Amino acid sequence: MLNSVSLTFPDGSVRDYEAAMTGAGLAESISKSLAKKAVAYAIDGVVRDLSDPLGKSGKIEIITREDPRALELIRHDAAHVLAEAVQELWPGTQVTIGPVIENGFYYDFARNEPFTPDDFPVIEKKMREIIARNKPFTKEVWSREKAKKIFADKGERYKLELIDAISEDQDLKIYAQGDWFDLCRGPHMASTGQIGNAFKLMKVAGAYWRGDSNNPMLTRIYGTAWADQAQLDAYQIMLEEAEKRDHRKLGREMDLFHFQEEGPGVVFWHAKGWRMFQNLVNYMRRRLDEQGYQEVNAPQVLDKSLWETSGHWGWYRDNMFKVTVAGDDTDDDRVFALKPMNCPGHVQIFKHGLKSYRDLPVKLAEFGNVHRYEPSGALHGLMRVRGFTQDDAHIFCTEEQLADECIKINDLILSTYADFGFDEITVKLATRPEKRVGTDAMWDHAEGVLQDVLDKIAARSGNRIKTGVNPGEGTFYGPKFEYVLKDAIGRDWQCGTTQVDFNLPERFGAFYIGSDSEKKQPVMVHRAICGSMERFLGILIENYSGHFPLWFAPLQVVVATITSDADDYAQKVVAQLKAAGLLAEADLRNEKINYKVREHSLAKVPVILVCGKREAEEETVNIRRLGSRDQESLGLGQAVAMLAEEAVTPDRKRKRAA
Repeated sequence: MLNSVSLTFPDGSVRDYEAAMTGAGLAESISKSLAKKAVAYAIDGVVRDLSDPLGKSGKIEIITREDPRALELIRHDAAHVLAEAVQELWPGTQVTIGPVIENGFYYDFARNEPFTPDDFPVIEKKMREIIARNKPFTKEVWSREKAKKIFADKGERYKLELIDAISEDQDLKIYAQGDWFDLCRGPHMASTGQIGNAFKLMKVAGAYWRGDSNNPMLTRIYGTAWADQAQLDAYQIMLEEAEKRDHRKLGREMDLFHFQEEGPGVVFWHAKGWRMFQNLVNYMRRRLDEQGYQEVNAPQVLDKSLWETSGHWGWYRDNMFKVTVAGDDTDDDRVFALKPMNCPGHVQIFKHGLKSYRDLPVKLAEFGNVHRYEPSGALHGLMRVRGFTQDDAHIFCTEEQLADECIKINDLILSTYADFGFDEITVKLATRPEKRVGTDAMWDHAEGVLQDVLDKIAARSGNRIKTGVNPGEGTFYGPKFEYVLKDAIGRDWQCGTTQVDFNLPERFGAFYIGSDSEKKQPVMVHRAICGSMERFLGILIENYSGHFPLWFAPLQVVVATITSDADDYAQKVVAQLKAAGLLAEADLRNEKINYKVREHSLAKVPVILVCGKREAEEETVNIRRLGSRDQESLGLGQAVAMLAEEAVTPDRKRKRAA
C-alpha cells in the first residue's frame, strides 16, 4: 500500500492503513460504536486530535471518555469553554492562558473589574449553553503575521506576547469551537458536547501576568471538571474532608508551628512541632544506619562557580538566593548562593581522598537545609516553602552496581512509607526532558537500566505496586523514579525520588581507581525518601488528621487530675511514663476534668490518663484514647508497660523480632 503506515493495536495485532487516514476515520473503520465513543487517539503514547492524520507507524490506541487520559482533555476543553463564556458575557475581556492543573483547570483574564465568586452562577450557566451547542473543535495552522493581525484587531495584546514567545520552528495552532477561537497547542476532543456537565468553578485569585510582579494583575478563575457527576461529587466531599484536615489549621490547634510575614516561606517551629520533626529525622537516621549510609554535612553558602560547574546556575539561577557582601576585602566581591540542593557539596566530599573500586558504593546522606525562591503566591504552609530540609543522599557506584543500588533504595523507600501507613504506592519513570545535558547514548543507557528496575519492582510486588511512565519529566541531568503515595482521603503526593546521574561526576571530575588501576567515572544516584521533611510532615498531619500513632505523636500522654488530692500521684505517673521512654506531661490545673479532656482532645493528644483520689489510693489510671468514648481502668505498672510497648517505633520492633 502506497503511503501506508503499520499500526500495532493493544491486542498485539498489526494492520496497515493509509497514512492520510484520520483518527476518526480509523475509529469508524473499526466500529461505529467506537467512533461514537472516541474523543482522541494516541500513537506511541502521544495523544492527538481525532482529526489528525495517522502519518506514522506505531502503537495505536483509541481514547474514549472512560480512559483516564480523557480527563485532561475534558479539563482542557472546559478551560476553553470558560474563556468563551466570559467573553460572551463581558465583551472586551482579554484572555491570556488557561492550562490544565491537578484536579482541574484555570484561566487568567484581563478585565478592569476583577471577577468574584458571585459571577460563577452566570458563567456556569453560559458554559452549559456552549457545551449544549456541541460545536466541533477545529484546528488550523496560521502564519505569525496572520495570527498577530487577527489578535491585534481583537485587542488581545497578551496573545501577541504569547505568539512572540513561541519559537520560529513551532507551528502556531488555532483551535476554534464555533466562532470562538484561541491560540493553543492542543489536543482537544471532537466537540464541546463531549465535555459533559460535571464541572464547577471553584475560586478566584489574583495572578501577575507571567508570574512577574512588575506586570499587570490578572484575575484567575479556577475550575474542576470530571468525567461524570459521581466523580465531581466525590471530589467535593474530598475537599470538605481536606479542609478539616488542613495541616495549617491542625498546626495551630496542636501548637506545632506558625508562619509570619517577616520570614515568608520559612517555618517557625514550636516545641512540640520541633520534637515531631526530630522524631522523623531520628527515625530516618536509624533506617540509613541499617543501610550503610554515612551522614555528612556540606556548607550552606558556596561560590557561584561551583553552581556554574554543576549546571544549576544556568538552569535554576532564578530560583536561587544569591549572597553578596560589599567590603574592602577582595573576597567580599565574590558572588555566593545559598544552596538549593546538596548534590554538588556531596561530590566535593566524595572527591576528597582517593577512592578505589573496593570502596564503592559510597553512600553519603545529609539532612541538608536548602533554600529555593518560590513566588509568594505559591507558598502554602509546610507544603510549599522557601527554606526546607531534604533527607538527601547520593550513592556513588559502578555501572555494574547501579541496578542493585536502585533496588535497595526502592525497598527502603517502600518500607519507610509502610511504617507511616502508606500502602498504595505508584512508581513512575520520568524520562528525558527536551532541555537536557549528556548524550542520547547516555540517556538510552540510564533509561534502560531504570526500566529494567521498574519491571523488577512490579514483579517483586506481585504487581501490588503500580508503575507508570512520565514522558519528558526527568531532570536535566538524568532520568528518575518518582514515588507517589495515596493518603487516607485518596489524594496523591509525589515524595521520594531516585535519580540516575552520569553528568555531575563528569562535570566535577570525580573518579575512582578501577580494578585495572585506571581512573573510572562513578555513576551518581540522587535519592530522597521524604523529599522535603517539612512537606512530608504536612502530608502526615493531613493523612492522620492529627491522630498520630502513639510512636510518632509529639506528645504521647497527658496525665490529668480530677482534684488536687491526686496532684502528687499524677507527678509520679508522669515520672514512670518518662522513665519508660514516653513523652508525657501532667495537667494539674484547677479546671473541671471534662474541660481538660476536651482541650487535650482538640490538641490531638493520643492518650489521656485521668487520676482522681480513688486512682491515687489504688495506684490505677483511667485511660481515655483520642477519638474513642471507651474508658479503661488499669493498674499503673500495667498501663505504663502497655503504652511503652505501643510506643516502640516500627523499625525497632523489626530489629527486636529479628
